[in-house]
Amino acid sequence: MTPLRHSLLQPRLLSLAIHRRLLAAAVVAMPLLAVMPVQAEEAVQSFQIAAGPLDTALNQLGQHAGILLSYRPDMTAGLQSSGLQGSYSAAAALRVLLQGSGLVAVQTGNNAFTLQPAPKTDGDDLLLPAVSITGQGVSTGGDVLPDTYAGGYVAKGGRLGVLGEQEAANVPFSVVGYTDRLIRDQQAETLAAVLDNDASVVSGFGYGNYAEKFVIRGFELNGEDVSYGGLYGVLPRQIVSTNIAERVELFKGANAFLNGVSPTGTGIGGTVNIEPKHAGDEPLPRLQLDYGNGAQTGLSADISRRFGAEQQFGVRVNALQREGDTAIDNESRRTTLASVGLDYRGERFNTSLDVGYQKQDVDAGRSVVYAGTITKVPDAPDADTNYSPGWTESQMETTFALWRGEYQLTPEWTAYAALGGNKTQEVGQYASPTVNDDDGNATLLRLGVPYRAQSLSGNLGVRGNFVTGDISHQLNLGYSGFARRTNTAYTMAWPYAATNIYDPVDIAYQPTVFADGDWDDPHVRSRVRMDGVSLSDTLGFMDDRLLLTLGGRQQWLKSANYSYAGALEGDLYQESALSPVAGVVYKPWQHISVYANHIEGLQVGDTAPTSTGLDNAGAMLDPYISRQNEVGIKLDYEHIGGSVALFEITKPSASTDTASNRYATNGKQRNRGVEVSLYGEPLSGLVLNGSATWMDPKIIASTVESNIGKDAVGVPDYRLSLGAALQVAAVDGLQLNGRVIRTGAQYLDDANNLRVDPWTRLDLGASYRMRAYAQDLTWRLTVNNVLNENYWASATGGYLTQGAPREVRVSLATEF
Repeated sequence: MTPLRHSLLQPRLLSLAIHRRLLAAAVVAMPLLAVMPVQAEEAVQSFQIAAGPLDTALNQLGQHAGILLSYRPDMTAGLQSSGLQGSYSAAAALRVLLQGSGLVAVQTGNNAFTLQPAPKTDGDDLLLPAVSITGQGVSTGGDVLPDTYAGGYVAKGGRLGVLGEQEAANVPFSVVGYTDRLIRDQQAETLAAVLDNDASVVSGFGYGNYAEKFVIRGFELNGEDVSYGGLYGVLPRQIVSTNIAERVELFKGANAFLNGVSPTGTGIGGTVNIEPKHAGDEPLPRLQLDYGNGAQTGLSADISRRFGAEQQFGVRVNALQREGDTAIDNESRRTTLASVGLDYRGERFNTSLDVGYQKQDVDAGRSVVYAGTITKVPDAPDADTNYSPGWTESQMETTFALWRGEYQLTPEWTAYAALGGNKTQEVGQYASPTVNDDDGNATLLRLGVPYRAQSLSGNLGVRGNFVTGDISHQLNLGYSGFARRTNTAYTMAWPYAATNIYDPVDIAYQPTVFADGDWDDPHVRSRVRMDGVSLSDTLGFMDDRLLLTLGGRQQWLKSANYSYAGALEGDLYQESALSPVAGVVYKPWQHISVYANHIEGLQVGDTAPTSTGLDNAGAMLDPYISRQNEVGIKLDYEHIGGSVALFEITKPSASTDTASNRYATNGKQRNRGVEVSLYGEPLSGLVLNGSATWMDPKIIASTVESNIGKDAVGVPDYRLSLGAALQVAAVDGLQLNGRVIRTGAQYLDDANNLRVDPWTRLDLGASYRMRAYAQDLTWRLTVNNVLNENYWASATGGYLTQGAPREVRVSLATEF
């Protein structure tokens, strides 16, 4: 007979003889107890069990919870657990650890359980006995991804900086994660295409390049300020291919405490994190061929596998080559990507290493449009019109790496660390038209820029849980740091050349008239370093139904600007600031959370212009502190989730005060808004993913008195993103997708004289899964902007980004 395995925390209460009799009794009683449900223990404890072999996880649970757990070793052989973080009863903790294992725990006595195969229904679905989860508070963080809602498109949470991956229902913040499944089904090739699913985000282009820029809750987020596995300064700064993303996680709101100061100081209204891909429990061999109108052809591979006696080693490889003309006239793009994710899952130590390379070339890329001497916003040209000359181009190349590690010091305490960085090289020739009349006549100049950057970031800390009386604590103490150096130069052609955005002229390449710096070996232009120490505690009351999070991050900011010749300009900027956080979550019922928070944003102060004769020319201003207050309610069921949030964010700004002839912090923008979201599978076969945002973005302080009370530039007054996927019951394997995006009016200028019209876009798609030649095949068809609408998608930055034309993409993926 195969011996039983057991775990016992309290040996002082039981003699060895009693221990053996209990074990024998459990064996004899197993057939008689097959139908007994698990009874929940009243005591709730905090657990921090890392992902790894199920046998190891069960042993840790038994030791920590003080329970006797009996089972045969062969029952758990080769099984893995996703770990356990949070506060649970012993029975509830057992149920979570056993999810997906095909096993259930049956209570055989006080603090004694045995494992047995789970009973099955006619449909072979596992029936797990119900338990009562009396409390489930904020976990102590880590890298275990939250579960998804039914349908698999939206995750139940995301990464909250120093707090790690968290369930949204248990934290006083707004966070949502979009999964790899959604990315593949929508054929979303870049980060902007994924974030189109959230109404709180508007996408546009960067200033003078092809970088994707986002507006979250009415404030800008640069591509350079998107994190990777929680670290800034790792990803490519302009365009990020989604092939490296397991999750795209969107945090809405100010976040200086959680994430620290971002590299370029944006992200006041929210931030984005990409989680790397690592090997799952099952081998994955996926190849895909895709084709888009305009002759964009791509071939990609996503291959993973686990190794070792306990499957503790994992390898995942992603590769992509896509190139060809796009749906925009004369524009072509090329993407080359390779990444490798290695990970190790041990009993007490988990670690991962992600290394990647991405190169992107854009030829004759359509640019943004600037406003010159116009009295109204011009109508958008035909959607496929390209008003950039044929010689415009950009080559962007980034090598990046990220290492993370966790070590479980005790069952309650874990030490963690991460280190990442990148090396970027870019070179581009850019030309953007400036429209000067209602007929679309415009002028255009050439700007050439080589760009080099090196970044390094990291964090380390300790997190854990303990109890004082009736109050539970989730403590996190950490350090984070970021450093970056940039090198640039430029060449410029002058005077302007004439063109028209409705009937573009392919202007010849213009010879250089102005230049500065060394084109072949650019000198350093900026250095920045940011360090921060954070401390937070989440206190749990009433069996963790009431959670209070308090914390602060002390941050030190250092920055220096240099001339194109590499000489230091002005003084070295050295400032510090404290960024506090306070939040509360109350759960009146198991699936409902009511929350509120106060959290702040922090940015390096602007530099006074040196070419305007100001009394403080070249001086760097004190850091800008933005403040957010938010209240909301969240719904979190297995099949459906949603939220309603009300928020207010105030952000200071600087401008020239003509009365004092000084550049000073004298402006303020206040954004008030309401967000509503709903996602999941309310009916079998119907998956919803919808959200809506209404905004009131006002300038409440300015040196230009007439601008006070006007709407902020580039912030729509409302936005809707309503998506659904339907499994067609009559055709096995067929799914239909659809999405409608509606964006309200926004302004192009501070005086609100230039109004950008609202726009609507319809996206449709379908997928069909089949079996052929002993392989699983998936066909996908996606059509974005089905009606080929002509519209200005964004006025972000005070310039116009045109929406893409109708884009058709088909793909065939196989898992062999």
